[in-house]
Amino acid sequence: MWGDLLGHPWIPGFNEKDRRLMLKRIGVSDWHELYRDVPTQLILPEPPRVGFGKPLSEWELRLVFERYLARNKVFIDPPPFMGGGVCFHTIPSTVKAIISRSEFYTAYTPYQPEINQGLLQTLFEYQSLMAELTGMDVVNASMYDMSTAVAEAALMAMRVTRRRKIIIPSTMNPQHYEVLKTWLLGKDAVIAIVDRDEETYGVSLDSLEKLIDKDTAAVYIEQPSFLGFIESNVETIADIAHKHGALFIVGIDPLSLGLLKPPGEYGADIVVGEGQPLGLGLNYGGPYLGIFGVRWDRKLVRQMPGRLIGATETIDGSETGFMMILQTREQHIKREKATSNITTNEALMAVAAAVYMSLLGSNGLRELAKTIWVKSHYLARRLSELDGVKAPIYNAEFFKELAVRFPIDYLAIHEYLLRKGILGGLYLRKFFSDIGEAALFCVTEAHSRRHIDELVNVIGEALSERGENRV
Repeated sequence: MWGDLLGHPWIPGFNEKDRRLMLKRIGVSDWHELYRDVPTQLILPEPPRVGFGKPLSEWELRLVFERYLARNKVFIDPPPFMGGGVCFHTIPSTVKAIISRSEFYTAYTPYQPEINQGLLQTLFEYQSLMAELTGMDVVNASMYDMSTAVAEAALMAMRVTRRRKIIIPSTMNPQHYEVLKTWLLGKDAVIAIVDRDEETYGVSLDSLEKLIDKDTAAVYIEQPSFLGFIESNVETIADIAHKHGALFIVGIDPLSLGLLKPPGEYGADIVVGEGQPLGLGLNYGGPYLGIFGVRWDRKLVRQMPGRLIGATETIDGSETGFMMILQTREQHIKREKATSNITTNEALMAVAAAVYMSLLGSNGLRELAKTIWVKSHYLARRLSELDGVKAPIYNAEFFKELAVRFPIDYLAIHEYLLRKGILGGLYLRKFFSDIGEAALFCVTEAHSRRHIDELVNVIGEALSERGENRV
């Protein structure tokens, strides 16, 4: 029965005669013997009823996929307003054109520098650009995403300090928090959560002073935070961490650095971040780009995960060459002493980020950050005109994302928005039970004033349907 169903004239060994010949050659009379270590109750009595009953032609297969894809709702006009650390940004066509070149798109780890100078130089430029943007001395190329970069930073802090406590903010990105907890399992680590200030939602300095001790490896903050607000006490937090011998880890949105002071200028020892805003798109949840940089300290640089790309000169000084240096990977260098098991990483995404940053330049990044700041504050002002709506929920400056509280069940508002073709904010109560009926909205350069006005007007309609009136 299996032979009749699986037989295929174009695949060698894919018919009953060939299979019996191969089984006879290895001394097996029945193919079931190949699976005798599998419990019988787990073996299907017959082939699963999947597929379409026959092989499909290329055109028939394309029609099947198109039929499924047509069921998707694509939000372009207006773009999604959903926040949560990854937002809708515009991507210059140049970025996709360059990373689609075969020497970038199909390249693997550049083990042989003599034939990988182009890719190595591009990654070196990425490191240089990101170091300048963050104010850090050494940046690697690169991590999977921000969540794994945060986890790697915590592990690195524990190795460097030989301590085990990691202090994090109560408003930390909940998905990053889950990854951090997973990566620290079995490491004898302690994760301590610092209270938030009730007015600004930032780190409570009193709570931090009570939590930090001689066993603290690192203090981690987000700037801006998962909820969008900007932490106003970064220098003080850095001083408290360093006073107790702990490292100071800062998680960033790279676009915010067009306006905010880079973390390297207020005492960050390790900087992590999400490179998705730098020309990567949403990508159905990935691939993204984990940013990872440190200040110049031999103990920190030697414990960095991933790989670094370095530059040198020929003996006569006439040419510059690039190569991988300080490789801490387990496969071919440090083996069981490796600081990380990251392998292929997101080098192609690092190339995209380098192209994006090169296209915009420092002035372009600054203007882009200003545009995002203005548009997100315009949304806050318009939402505040609605009766019972608090936008944002904290008394603090914010960038790109803002948490908004509503007088009714937000999920009802969200459903109403979807019926009108708008993807609204991220429901926050499922992550923070004490935050009330709130949602996280994101506004970027892709959102026009018309888009924002449309969002606010439809929310006003949803509130009116539930007995709430606009001002």
